Amino acid sequence: MAEWMIYGANGYTGELIAREAVARGLRPILAGRSNAKVAALAAELDLPCRVFGLVDDPDLDGVSLVLHCAGPFSATGKPMIEACLRAGVHYLDITGEIAIFEYAHDQHDRAVAANVVLCPGVGFDVIPTDCVAASLKQALPDATHLALGFDSRTKMSPGTTKTSVESLGQGGKIRRGGKIVTIPMGSMSREIDFGSGVKWAPAIPWGDVSTAFHTTGIGNIEVYVATSPKQKRGLKLVNVLRPILRLTALQNMLKGRVTRTVTGPSAESRAKTPVFVWGEVRNDRGDKRVARIKTANGYDLTVTGALAVVDQVLTQRPPGGFYTPSRLCGADLISKLPGSGPLVVE
Repeated sequence: MAEWMIYGANGYTGELIAREAVARGLRPILAGRSNAKVAALAAELDLPCRVFGLVDDPDLDGVSLVLHCAGPFSATGKPMIEACLRAGVHYLDITGEIAIFEYAHDQHDRAVAANVVLCPGVGFDVIPTDCVAASLKQALPDATHLALGFDSRTKMSPGTTKTSVESLGQGGKIRRGGKIVTIPMGSMSREIDFGSGVKWAPAIPWGDVSTAFHTTGIGNIEVYVATSPKQKRGLKLVNVLRPILRLTALQNMLKGRVTRTVTGPSAESRAKTPVFVWGEVRNDRGDKRVARIKTANGYDLTVTGALAVVDQVLTQRPPGGFYTPSRLCGADLISKLPGSGPLVVE
């Protein structure tokens, strides 16, 4: 296999991916901004390493593909995409951030010209929901409305928590008439049976608001997450405080607290917390299809999903351009990953 790199290998998810890669006999280059952390992990795993920041010119010499794992991607995604386009290096990441998906999509023509694959979201964000969206589109080709969602009780990693902090000041996001629009957090909700009983679920600004549109062409999209009804009051408070929550000083303070206090879930915890994924499409006549699948814990799925897409790009050599995971690897990608049950469409 050609040389490839995990950037952000010292983060919670990056390290999980690095360890699984070695267990499979792979030898990625480990990279990141922290010399001490990256070098220590590389020495332990007997892997090559590089240390650089994205403000500088990233060291991608001799690299065919970067799996970008250093969030929040609002700060790191665009610089790494630009570096990969300049260097002719394929770009994958594990983001769930709508703005990064949209930015990568906007670079499609440049990626085609450079023969570079741009495929953000090759983890739990957004492999399972993207595959559900693609399967539902196949089941109801004239669908005009798509709803997706998931029920997950796993503890969040530091990187995911920091991204959640950023989203507090941005409001909810849905797609209407092909356009991404902002709504108050908690203003749209429904009762959903994700596969483990009916749960109350508010709409959230999940990555599929971007990616599912590019996968299916459906112009009306919402994404829901199972949440306790007791949190309704908290969501309303977030809306009131949105202008304050956007302040840089407060954002930095909250993210600093995350760095000091948040750790990712243990292997034992991950094994006990699978995810239930759901989707629904309907057309203008009122026809409807519903899909469900039970998957491994989101972090374990990110590890196996990301490595599956790395293998797809390096062995199959698809032409350059912007891809969603299901468009790159097929709608059955999620069903092939460890811990996944069958994807059932009703």
